[in-house]
Amino acid sequence: MKPRTREQASHTLGGPNVYTDLGYHDPDRMLIKAQLVSRLAELLAERGVSQIQAATSLGITQPALSKLLRGQFRGFLERKLVVCLARLGQDVHIAVHRKAKRTGNGSMSVT
Repeated sequence: MKPRTREQASHTLGGPNVYTDLGYHDPDRMLIKAQLVSRLAELLAERGVSQIQAATSLGITQPALSKLLRGQFRGFLERKLVVCLARLGQDVHIAVHRKAKRTGNGSMSVT
């Protein structure tokens, strides 16, 4: 029997946006949606409501909510996700600031 040898795994360090790393068409927008859905999922988990109850209060269908919570949010606009958060009693603030450096595009984030 041959002794096992350890092979070094090859990997590349990713950037701050996984959607950029994966080559998505609009990675900033995908990240924003993911962050909004993540917060939505946290709030629903804290409340311990069923998907049917949650979907009714959010104004969407249970199958749509199920897709959202599984990370399938391509058909949802950011606006709809913000409305869902507001329906859960969250204040949502959108702030626009001048970019510090005048080169390149600005950025978007959810805090």
